[in-house]
Amino acid sequence: MGKTEKYGEKAIREAKLEAWPNPTPGRDYTVEISYPEFTCVCPRSGYPDFATIRLVYTPNKKIVELRSLKLYLNSFRDKPISHEAATNKIFNDLKKLLKPKKMEVVGDFNARGNVKTVVRVSL
Repeated sequence: MGKTEKYGEKAIREAKLEAWPNPTPGRDYTVEISYPEFTCVCPRSGYPDFATIRLVYTPNKKIVELRSLKLYLNSFRDKPISHEAATNKIFNDLKKLLKPKKMEVVGDFNARGNVKTVVRVSL
């Protein structure tokens, strides 16, 4: 018997980052977003990795649509990817979409095997 895809699984599979127009393009301001439930899979061991992803940016002409960001970040859940690669991919995808004035993405990964990793990428 085949598995029926749940609506959340479908939404995550189809996830695409979306941008909206900046409602105040003439003013510099900071947007801070924290996503404390990020997960991916260690490409070497297959064990799950857990992190808080923090995004801080100064918008230019676009802002990120939050639901699309949540679904996009959820799409990493079953991907085998290193901490460094995941954080840099998130940064690159958001930079390409938003073209912000300034941006920082921090992957604050939970300790595993007594090793704590924080990856910081900034523009």
